[in-house]
Amino acid sequence: MTTLRPHDLLWISRREALEGINEPWVNDQWRSGLPVVVRRDVSREGLIPVGVRGMKREQRAAGWVAPQAVVRVVTPESLADLQWLLRSPFVSQQPVQAAIQLAQRRWPWAWGITGSTGYALATEVPVLHAASDLDLTIRAPAPVAPAAFDEWQRLVAQLPCRADTQVETPLGAFSLGEWLRDGRALLKTNQGPQLVSDPWRREDA
Repeated sequence: MTTLRPHDLLWISRREALEGINEPWVNDQWRSGLPVVVRRDVSREGLIPVGVRGMKREQRAAGWVAPQAVVRVVTPESLADLQWLLRSPFVSQQPVQAAIQLAQRRWPWAWGITGSTGYALATEVPVLHAASDLDLTIRAPAPVAPAAFDEWQRLVAQLPCRADTQVETPLGAFSLGEWLRDGRALLKTNQGPQLVSDPWRREDA
């Protein structure tokens, strides 16, 4: 199986493959035709940490899935493909219009769409609304100088909706805006959050 990363969307073979989730709304709303999302956690006995989302913002549940139950994977990067965006039934929605603006440019890194916009693009389930944000991820396996993000940030600030960028490093993920503003950021890792100045270098807690 392809190496899975946080925010990847997974389709699984059956409801029984979803372990550790007892929230009543999951049984009412979720079905195997909908994806779960890979979340950040320490792997337990080879299981994949996943989250289930419902139709309401507060409906989120954490569970586990065995790798052999995964039948399809959609990455955030694949959802940022310009042709995919243009074919979306939500193409008139502001977050999708904003993503199209980003997809029309060439960037020196891989980037993708997560959150409710990514979920809507992948499933065609109408979870977007007028106030929806655009959640973005940038894959940065090697260090990137703050100034290299200037053009990205300039364009993001002009988008027709609020957009938030998380940068994914080998150690975890951090808010790009927070790092550029403060010189430090809260790095989300599998072992919990850490406040760091260099998100690509391990620091003592």
